[in-house]
Amino acid sequence: MPSKNTSLFQLAVVVSALGFFVDVYDLLLFGIIRKPSLTDLGLSSAEVLSQGEWIISVQMIGLLVGGILWGIIGDKKGRLNVLFGSILIYSLANILNGMVTNTTQYVIFRFFAGVGLAGELGAGITLISELLPKEKRGVAAAMIASFGILGAVTAFFMKEIFFWRTCYYIGGGLGLVLLGLRVRVHESTLYAVLKTRTVERGNFLMFFTNKNRFYRYLRCILIGLPAWYIIGVLVTFSDQFGAAFGIGGIDPGKAIMFLYLAIAFGDLSVGLLSQRLQSRKKALFIFYAITIFFSSLFFLQQGGDTTTFYLICAGLGYGTGFTVVYITMSAEQFGTNLRASAAISIPNMVRGALPLIILLFKFMRHLFNSYVTGAWVTGICLMTIAILAAIKTEETFGKDLNFIESD
Repeated sequence: MPSKNTSLFQLAVVVSALGFFVDVYDLLLFGIIRKPSLTDLGLSSAEVLSQGEWIISVQMIGLLVGGILWGIIGDKKGRLNVLFGSILIYSLANILNGMVTNTTQYVIFRFFAGVGLAGELGAGITLISELLPKEKRGVAAAMIASFGILGAVTAFFMKEIFFWRTCYYIGGGLGLVLLGLRVRVHESTLYAVLKTRTVERGNFLMFFTNKNRFYRYLRCILIGLPAWYIIGVLVTFSDQFGAAFGIGGIDPGKAIMFLYLAIAFGDLSVGLLSQRLQSRKKALFIFYAITIFFSSLFFLQQGGDTTTFYLICAGLGYGTGFTVVYITMSAEQFGTNLRASAAISIPNMVRGALPLIILLFKFMRHLFNSYVTGAWVTGICLMTIAILAAIKTEETFGKDLNFIESD
């Protein structure tokens, strides 16, 4: 018979996995229903592209704001408060998204959805990292991420079956149902002990008051940038790339579905690989190589076909499975009094960098007067930055997390 602690650990993993499932469903839903929803609101084809870039950028800014906010709350008030508060906000925001009648309302509610969505994955990874033995936390994080990623696949099929407004209502409803399941989840033991000590918790400015800590924080952000280049540029706007390659009929929603279905397998694979290699960094570099390989294939598709295009999107997704490694490394890099702030804010800093990535992409495509050339030059810049940051990042496999960050 499993012990009480084992049951609590299993419950925390299951609830965190379900939470990330809903998180990804809601996070990627706009990218999947961007064209039908904006077209239904009366926008032209050109406006669907320009307003789509604007709305997804604002959503990512919401994630950036929420990442800082929920990180501070996670260290000051507890990991569970984040898991409760974030899901309530993004569930209500998504229900309201289903009621919009113009792009201004769309922008506002996607911003608040972004704020809410920011807390989910980082808080779950932080909680699991502190609850589980160090030899199991990498695999548990991979299980959470791989199951959660299937939310994107579900979002695609919901889009195929239901009207776009109904898809938002489903996402909000799923979040509210999950909120009830979280009542039985317990707080991290490490955090409970920390609360009894007179240690400053959740001071976001501490990332900037110590040179070593700042560089640790910055490197964790930089190693994740290629993920949102793949997701937010290559695949979200896959219809534009398909047209540039002479491939007609590319559905961005289907491309996102293939991408995230493969990310689920990539997340699980990279977690098991890091366990096998006893190294987060070695697994990260192997999956960087996979990402580079499929990115190269993506730009060599001139005159290809839709099946090959979607398969390459799946390959990009498998490589992008490295996301679970950099998020786990982010949690393991910092002391208990700043761990939630790091693990929650870092992936959202990466997500929040998407507007800057899009701006860089716009600059490059205008500089080279080519949509495709601008994209691959942008990708080379981001991957180079990420690899250099990863080289300097500390190996954290098996690291004891019972430590604090001092002034």
